[in-house]
Amino acid sequence: MHDTEIVVIGSGIGGLVAGALLARYGKSVVVCESHTIPGGAIHSFSRQGFHFDSGASFYCGLSDAHSVNPLRQVLAVLEEPVAAIPYDPFGHYHFPDATLPVYGNLEKYRSAIANISPQGAIELVELEKRFLKLYEGLRGIPTLALRSDWKLAPLLLSRYLPSLLKLLPNLGMIQASVGDLMDQTVRDPWVRRLIDLECFLLSGLKAHGTIAPEVAFMFGERTNSVIDYPIGGSGAIVDALVRGLKKWGGSLRLGTHVEKILVESGKVRGVRLRNGEELKSAIVISNATIWDTYSQLLDPLPNTQDALKTPAIESFMHLHLGIRSDGLEGLTGHHVVVHDDRDITTPGNTCMISIPSVWDATLAPDGHHVVHAYTLEPFEGWARNAEYEQKKHQRSQSLFRAVEKVIPDLKSRIVLELIGTPLTHARYLRRYQGTYGAGIPAGQGLFPSCYTPIENLYRVGDSTMPGIGVPAVAASGILCANTLVDPAQTLELVDLL
Repeated sequence: MHDTEIVVIGSGIGGLVAGALLARYGKSVVVCESHTIPGGAIHSFSRQGFHFDSGASFYCGLSDAHSVNPLRQVLAVLEEPVAAIPYDPFGHYHFPDATLPVYGNLEKYRSAIANISPQGAIELVELEKRFLKLYEGLRGIPTLALRSDWKLAPLLLSRYLPSLLKLLPNLGMIQASVGDLMDQTVRDPWVRRLIDLECFLLSGLKAHGTIAPEVAFMFGERTNSVIDYPIGGSGAIVDALVRGLKKWGGSLRLGTHVEKILVESGKVRGVRLRNGEELKSAIVISNATIWDTYSQLLDPLPNTQDALKTPAIESFMHLHLGIRSDGLEGLTGHHVVVHDDRDITTPGNTCMISIPSVWDATLAPDGHHVVHAYTLEPFEGWARNAEYEQKKHQRSQSLFRAVEKVIPDLKSRIVLELIGTPLTHARYLRRYQGTYGAGIPAGQGLFPSCYTPIENLYRVGDSTMPGIGVPAVAASGILCANTLVDPAQTLELVDLL
């Protein structure tokens, strides 16, 4: 006897998508979340009337019924759409020598680049064309139809043959890196640095480490759909997925820490919670990282040790601010500041800034804005000791300087200040060394998909497939859920799109 058919460990986007879709398919699902707030790396939290995103802040296609964003597709079939505010430009990239307004509108994007590097803008056109051709082939096959087993091939041949044929001329790009394509088309150093930055923001790796389909999808959606921000912040997306999970019969247990995945004779039989309770289930899906799944949730197994060597993206420093907004009319919501000519992956050199209250004023008290800034920061060397507060203050200075590039009198405006370190990240998200996921460079290994060496144990999230962003982890949840049901059930949902 089982307490439930499926237990999902973790309520990040991958876990919620997998759990909600499986509930939509009629499965009995329980999602166990250690934190008291669902959402993983995109949960929202509030302090003194300010409502903050904890992680992701950039979205495309939430309000576009034709968008191929995997998350939007899931929300559509769960019948839980999220209201969002479109905008363009989505922000500015501040390099040491120039500031680039970044548009979804392709003509405006090219024109802005041409103002800085006319030759680079010309060279970029050919690369754009290649990305958009690949995107056109990919968009004909909705992510909601995909799965991770052999049944994918007959489904694609029977249902999506025209799209497969359209992809044929671009098959070489599927496993190519963006850097490979860039080397063939772009020589201008300024635009090459821009492409490296775009890749880094998407995957945590520069162009030669990022696979082309990731950027093709991002670039295609940015160009063909809308850039929009969910009303209520990223937590509104989490709330919609939780509502969808519950609407279709699934359940979410917060403050429920899974201590161990129970395995018997090489097969999953459920999980044990920290309070000693056991949940018996036929299937377990882990939304924990690959390192936490194999080293914390499972007893050591010989056939999982190689997975622990998977390279990880560094952790982050986070800065959350509540500030007075008087005199800041015309402020844009997204900014990326590259402080100097060092490598963009140098911790503290590239800082991402989100000011979502420029779109959704309800996120801050009247007359105020919320600011979220973050930058790479290695986990190594951090400890909660006597020097912790001093080090936290010191390592956050690059973030303050970055925000001051956008708001020069920042410090006189601050009414609330929160600084998060890799230890904060690891503690609240239960993530190995506070990482955002696997950093497997293009051509140097394959991501492990949803399968594990243990029968009926599956994985979702940012260390199962390329990309550390929301579309990638949503896609991981889709592929896992679909693999556990008959293709005919999946196509019934696809037809609803």
